[in-house]
Amino acid sequence: MNPIDTLNIAQWHARFQQQTATLTHTRNLAFVEEALAALNRGKPDFSPFMSRLFELHAHLFVLELLLNRSPHPAANIGSFIGFQTHAAIADVQQMITDILQNKPLYISSSKSEWSSLKETLAYLRQHMLIETSSKSYFFQPYFQLLKYWASPHPGEENLYLHELEQLNAAPAALGSALSRYSWLLALAVVHFFLRNDVEARAKLMKIDNDLNLPPEEWLRLLAILALAEEWGRLSEWLMELTPIAEKLRLQNMEQFYQYWDIVIVHMPELEQRMWEPLMRSLPYSSAIYQQKLLLHGKWQQWIDYQLSKASEPLSFRVSVLAPIEKHDPALLLPYYHQAVERYILLKNRADYKSAVKLLKRLAKLYKKTKNEERWETFITAFASRNSRLRALQEELRKGKLIE
Repeated sequence: MNPIDTLNIAQWHARFQQQTATLTHTRNLAFVEEALAALNRGKPDFSPFMSRLFELHAHLFVLELLLNRSPHPAANIGSFIGFQTHAAIADVQQMITDILQNKPLYISSSKSEWSSLKETLAYLRQHMLIETSSKSYFFQPYFQLLKYWASPHPGEENLYLHELEQLNAAPAALGSALSRYSWLLALAVVHFFLRNDVEARAKLMKIDNDLNLPPEEWLRLLAILALAEEWGRLSEWLMELTPIAEKLRLQNMEQFYQYWDIVIVHMPELEQRMWEPLMRSLPYSSAIYQQKLLLHGKWQQWIDYQLSKASEPLSFRVSVLAPIEKHDPALLLPYYHQAVERYILLKNRADYKSAVKLLKRLAKLYKKTKNEERWETFITAFASRNSRLRALQEELRKGKLIE
């Protein structure tokens, strides 16, 4: 039997099959530990890169076993995945992510190491391209390998260009087995890493129009651009992906607009490009719109929006209104006055108490804006106008607003 350090990646997996053939078929966390221990027995003294690559393939092979994709007939005991197996799969997936994120410090110029990396890409591509979007286990490691390990090395073939060639040839090679979703998504990612952004977005739009594009698949591309501080590219992506963003659930839409916040800090001239789609999405995007108005100091617009929808000032934490009170306290006056009148019309003690709370805030605001005379005129007229509302008069006295 040849030493494992003389074998290629496909031969590693054949050896892995032999090493795990006698293991129990109960697929749980204990099985994962047992399988990894079996694969690591007799592991040779690899270079740091090959050692990391071996560790990656050992975990990928165990993932295959958990998914019933082993070539061993005895291991394929059914397609049902139970709770314990799901837990084991999640653990192994996290282990694979940790391995891939812990990028090798050095990949030598030796042909064998470079060849092994290309074989690994081919292995992941082969598995990823036949998976459906609902049962995708190998796209994530494929993406992470491209992100963390495949960046161009001086004097070596550009793996992204190589990968693009392989993906373009995939439909003819795989035929009906090809997952169109996985293929288009892989093309989008590779074009992204090649900085072919127009092509990358076109593939994403194709998925969104014809299939179903989960937002995390493109939001992570925005995260890469933000981390790299590529503000120009990021702004283009934000503007071009607006049609997709307008259909997002609120949680994902909020993530999308957080990237706009970052871009505007560095490219303030683009601020209006953020507001236009956000306003088009109202009232669905109301929570995000209000949040952005406050974040960007649009106090007047925020107040106007609250007045237009007759929102309740008391529903906001004091900390939300504090910046407006600090920068332009007079803006809060019509907002509080509107709410007070609304409470009075309800004619019950609970709402009278709410009105008094706001009246006390109004007293402070008039004092802060040095309009005490105007306040005195208002509260006197207010009490007189509502003199027949005995419960309100009692609450006004309790609040020490009248005698």
